[in-house]
Parts: sequence; structure tokens; C-alpha cells
Amino acid sequence: MLSKKIGLILGPALFFIILLIPNPEGLNSEAWKVLAVALFMLVWWVTEAVPLAVAALLPMVLIPLMGVRPVGSSGLIAPLSEALVINDVAAPYASPIVFLFMGGFMIALAMERWNLHRRIALNIVKLTGTNADGIILGFMLSTAALSMWISNTATTVLMLPIALSVINLLMDDRDFLKNRGMQNFALSMMLGIAYAANIGGTATVIGTPPNVVFAGIMKEQFNTEVSFAQWMIFGLPFALLMLGIAFFLIVKLMHPNRLGEFEGAQAIIEREVTNLGPITPGEMRTLIVFVSTALLWIFRKTIVGWLPPSVALTDAGIAMLASVVLFIVPVSFKNQEFILKWRDTEKLPWGILLLFGGGLSLANALSETGLIDLIGAQFSEMGHSGFLVMVGLTAASLFLTEIMSNVALVAVFLPVVGAIALGADLNLLQITIPVTLAASCAFMLPMSTPPNAIVFASGHLKVSQMVRVGLVLNLITILMVTALGQWVLPLLFS
Repeated sequence: MLSKKIGLILGPALFFIILLIPNPEGLNSEAWKVLAVALFMLVWWVTEAVPLAVAALLPMVLIPLMGVRPVGSSGLIAPLSEALVINDVAAPYASPIVFLFMGGFMIALAMERWNLHRRIALNIVKLTGTNADGIILGFMLSTAALSMWISNTATTVLMLPIALSVINLLMDDRDFLKNRGMQNFALSMMLGIAYAANIGGTATVIGTPPNVVFAGIMKEQFNTEVSFAQWMIFGLPFALLMLGIAFFLIVKLMHPNRLGEFEGAQAIIEREVTNLGPITPGEMRTLIVFVSTALLWIFRKTIVGWLPPSVALTDAGIAMLASVVLFIVPVSFKNQEFILKWRDTEKLPWGILLLFGGGLSLANALSETGLIDLIGAQFSEMGHSGFLVMVGLTAASLFLTEIMSNVALVAVFLPVVGAIALGADLNLLQITIPVTLAASCAFMLPMSTPPNAIVFASGHLKVSQMVRVGLVLNLITILMVTALGQWVLPLLFS
């Protein structure tokens, strides 16, 4: 693609141009160098000139080479001998937050290996009855439930063939091309699956990559921890409410199908469940590990109160414990088969983990060179305009994520948002959480998120249809997340 070729050249070109320009007054030379790196990364991330994970390695390469030095609280630049070295820049790539998400990936791999995710999804859909709208709701609920724990992309890939089977069955029974209700049913099913995959990921801190980047930046840069349980207290109700709004908007307002009862669809779901057979030992053991891990994450703070003070139990530690258990719990002693084998990790999205690390490393460099403090100082006179700031930043996050990776956006944008919040004397989490949630709610364009692209490839919807529904849902999302930030989050994080 032309944009990739342009981005490949434009990124390093802008990097060297910025380095040749003297740093502006009020901005120290070290922060200017880091800004050059940030722009280089951003261009490569937006244009996808190289894989996102490769661009995420740039801080580890460039910052030590440029001899970037930290700036102390007094504003003085450290001596040359104290320049950031590879150890300093590489440390964020091994942040506990990275390992938290890695543990989530491991559980997802186990669920996929033993087909547990498919059994969960089909049984949820099975409960929704034979009504056409109920079937769509069932697919949305099961998609969202899975997306809380496994990647949005994997969830969509799983649900799409099942949904297409139901749609194809309808096409066999009725004239699809002439029946507007049939077309709306197929369209609603596709949009429902994509949107539910995006929305479901917002319910947990490991549900979608931007949430994990948020947790890492809050911990590393602002010394503020949001635990798995704390996120779920507001994340799950938000996801359920957004899911209900999306369903009502798609099925009742914009694309009603009015097909009523449809027995055939229920029959195909029943057949799929029957084909799975009885639950296997691998599924059962995976389910036990999955449920146990979720409970440990949710009730961690209560459990910590029962342990000796010297014992540390963290969300990342629980994730790694679950990962180890998956490799040592046998499914069959006779065949020496375990829940996971190391070769299963070939499917692990290692690039996403590097992407997290790169974002955290860049955020750390921005902080070390005093740029975050400088941004905060520019907003120190904003007074009580916090609501307008939140609305503006949330809207910017939402519409920017329509055209660029939501992980890359949060990695670059969130440290700046945090600095604005602190500089304006606003509640840090009251601003940063809405911005993070908005980054996972790109509903307008097929290229915005992998779930959108996957369902668009089905051929059952047009870009204009996705834009029309997505724009309305985007505007509703801005209202929802700003309401959450204005009235709910201050009560939870006072």
C-alpha cells in the first residue's frame, strides 16, 4: 500500500528533521529528543509501515543511542554519565502488567485448544429461544462474554461461522434478496457480533489491550493502581449497558427484521451443541483453572487480608500462577498430555506484548525528561472546566481510534491525558478511564478494529451501513463514558 511506503520514509525523516531543529524555548533538549522518537513511532503505527511490534522497539534502540538523560525534580538535566541506558529503557517491556495480559492470553489459548469457548458460546445462544431478535441477542451476549476473557479478534472469528450457518439456513427457506427482514437480520447479526466483541472487552482489565496499557501507565507513571476487581466494578455494568443500547439501536430502531419466531435457527444451534458431545476432561480442567483465576482476581484484596504481611499477591502474580498450572495439570496421565503444551504458545500474540512494552517505555521516557510535568503545568490554570476537558479528550480518543490502532493511541495519548488531568487539578482516573474506554469503542469503519473488518468481509453489510449505525453509537458512547466519569468514578476513586 502507498500509505505504508510513505510512512516507512516519513517516520525516520521527521525524526531526523526534529533532531536538527533547536528545541523550543521552555522545552529541554532531552524532552525534544523523546518527542522525536514519539513522532517516529506514531507515524509507523498510524501507517503500519512496519509491524506494530517492530515500531514498539524503537525506544529501546533510539533513546540509549541519543544519550537521553533524565530531568530531576529541580528541573536540572542529569550529568552525561547518568543517561538512560538499555536497562532503563527495556525495564517497562517486562512490566507486571505485560505479564498480567500474558496470563490472560495463556488462559485464552487453553480455552481455544479444548474448544471450551465454543461450548460456552453455543450454550448461551441456546438459551435465547427461537425468536429472531432473541437469536441476535444470544449471539451478542455470548460474544461479549467471551470477549471479556479472550481477544476480540478470536471471539469474532469463533462466532462468525456459527452466525453464518444460521443466516444461510434462513436463506434456504426464504427469498433472501427480496426479503427486507432477512437482509436486516443478517446485517444486525454481523453488526451485533462486531460491536459486542468490542464492548465485551471493556468489562475487564484484560479484556482488551487498551485497558492493559492503561493499567500499566497508571502504575508506572502515576503510581496509581487499578486492580482487576476495581475495574470490573464499573467496567461490567458499563459493558452490559452499552450492549443493551447497541442491541436496541440495531435491532429495534435502525434495522428491525420483524421475522418473529424461527425454529430452524434453534435447531442448528442444538445440532452444533450435540456435535460437541459431552464435556471432555481437558475442557473441565480448563474451566476449573479459568474460574479459579477469575475468582482470585476478583477477590484478591480480600484474600490478601488473610495472608501474612510478607506475602505479596498481585493480579500479575495470579496470571502467572494460572499460566504455570496450565502446563502442569495433566489431562491424561497415560499419554502425558497437559492442558497446554509449549508449542501451543506459537499462537500467543507476542507482538501485542512488545507493543505494550513499547508504549510503557515511551511513557517512561516522556516522564523522565519532564515532558509530562510540562504538559501538566500548561493546564494548571484550567480551574473547574473538568467536564469539558473530559468530553473533549474522550471524543478525541474515540474518533482517533477509528483511523489508528487503539493500543498505539492509548500508549501515546494516555500519558498526555494524565498530565492534563493533574495540571488542571482534576481527578486522574476520572479523565483517563473514559479516554481508555472510548479507545475500545470504534464502531464506524471496517478498518477501525479487527472485529469490524471480520464481519464486513462476510458480505452482509456495506460501509455506509456500518458508518450510519456506528456514528450514532459513537455519540452515545461519548455520553455514556463522560457520564461515568462525571458521576460514577468519583464515588469509586475518591
